[in-house]
Amino acid sequence: MTIFLGVSAINTGNNLIYLIVAALLSFMGISGFFGKNNLSSVEVDIEFPQEIYARNEFPLKINLTNKKRLLPVFLMRVNVAGQVAFFPYIDPKSQASRYINISFPKRGKYKINDLYIYSVFPFNFFTRYRTLDKAFESIVFPELKACSLLTLYERDRRLKGDRTSDTTGYEMDIVSIREYAYGDPMKYINWKATAKTGKLKTKELSSLLYRPIIIDFDDVVIKDIEEKVSCIAYSVSRLIKNNTPIGLRIKDKLYPPDISQPHKINMLRELALYENT
Repeated sequence: MTIFLGVSAINTGNNLIYLIVAALLSFMGISGFFGKNNLSSVEVDIEFPQEIYARNEFPLKINLTNKKRLLPVFLMRVNVAGQVAFFPYIDPKSQASRYINISFPKRGKYKINDLYIYSVFPFNFFTRYRTLDKAFESIVFPELKACSLLTLYERDRRLKGDRTSDTTGYEMDIVSIREYAYGDPMKYINWKATAKTGKLKTKELSSLLYRPIIIDFDDVVIKDIEEKVSCIAYSVSRLIKNNTPIGLRIKDKLYPPDISQPHKINMLRELALYENT
């Protein structure tokens, strides 16, 4: 429309049309200046959660930082792998965060590098884009699939038997009776002792020490590699959740039995990167 009015002003020599064209060009100039400035000095960062499983949606955290000293950021959108996070306003020298739900189709190492930001600020006449030359990597763990392997190991553990520890816990025999402390489960209150003393009393139970288990990858008889990896990953996750020390022998590596979170992450990472060579 601006070009059409400009040609008309030249052909007709009408001063009013010249003024309208000048106003429109000024409008476009202001829009370009502030729109370009809105996209500058903006930094995007991505934070992956600690555990990502194939074919399961997870919240991906998008951090947008406005590094400008004076001007805010308006109506900014961040496109990450086809998903969009919207930031309506960010103060100068500040940061805002949004979450988007995404998923990956299979296990392994993934890289997100198709990032760009765009905005319709200030007048919604143009959408300006800026591509970001950044890449973010993460390892996707195998999909957890329930299988008979877990039942086999749990049955084997029961047959061999477990043993109790002198440390207190919530599983086995009564070690002592003590006064109730805030946070103690209500089901462990000893009502008989409470009635005698007039004060709440709690049972202290001995903790159960489960026998350690080592899963040998090559000994698991499942032909399909992806099914095998998913089954072992599920068993590892469930056994650690039940406080059973679990280890893994895969290729030339051995992870000794443990129940810690870093140990679980290391085994799942090994399974995620496994290649049948």
